[in-house]
Amino acid sequence: MSAGASPGVARGPLAAGERVLLLDRKGRTYLVRLTVGGAFQSHAGVVSHDEVIGREEGCEVTARRRAEARGGASGRFVVLRPTLSDVVVKMPRGAQVIYPKDLGAIVVAADLFPGVRVLEAGVGSGALSLAALRAGCEVVGYEVRPDFAARARANVADVLGDAPYRVEERDVYEGIEERDLDRVLLDLPEPWRVVGHAAAALRPGGILCAYLPTINQTAALRLELARAPFVRAETIEVLHRSWHVEGRSVRPDHRMVAHTGFITTARRALDEAPGGAEGPGDQAAPAERWPTAR
Repeated sequence: MSAGASPGVARGPLAAGERVLLLDRKGRTYLVRLTVGGAFQSHAGVVSHDEVIGREEGCEVTARRRAEARGGASGRFVVLRPTLSDVVVKMPRGAQVIYPKDLGAIVVAADLFPGVRVLEAGVGSGALSLAALRAGCEVVGYEVRPDFAARARANVADVLGDAPYRVEERDVYEGIEERDLDRVLLDLPEPWRVVGHAAAALRPGGILCAYLPTINQTAALRLELARAPFVRAETIEVLHRSWHVEGRSVRPDHRMVAHTGFITTARRALDEAPGGAEGPGDQAAPAERWPTAR
């Protein structure tokens, strides 16, 4: 693979072909790709792309109403370049994406940084792939569904262009071809079936990271990790609560993004490490195993 993806920072006037985020006065956002002669239509009116192209990010544009509907006030939008979070929640998808609050936690928990070699299994719509590539990683994806694989490739190409990214249509439960990997990222229903393959594919010290919706699946994964040459196993979930701050009115918002999934990480140890030498059939008590992360 080539070096990690470095798309650069977009600066200067907005150009045709760029994605932009239109923000209305109520905080609603719309993701639009600018084209010469194009138009964005909404309940507030029509925004001509030509009025946006060539202007600076952060500008304000007017949504013009049709002549017969000009009785009401015209809508106005602030134009911004989208963040990765904006793109992930609005991009085309075939599978449920991992939400931004969990993507950020995974980037830190799995210690993703430039040059890291990653195997991702269960690429879905490519949200985690985008986060890993934006962190500078080199990513190979395994995906059993051709439609999901095609969608992930398209989403990554749409956002990052030419990136060190390859998706193979294959079943990770049957094995991992790559060796000396730095990270294995799993977003699939039965990750415990991949633990043995991951142990063979990861270099010593490498990290396995799995994302699961239920605690029963997570418990099954943790049991298998305890039988394999992995140490420092840890499971977390991320709860995201925003706050209402307006003048002297300061309080938590009534709604929050609570549980979406459990994030489990573990480090690959040498086979002779305590807790890592037993075979899959051994059932040593937890106290005899290598300690989990604290």
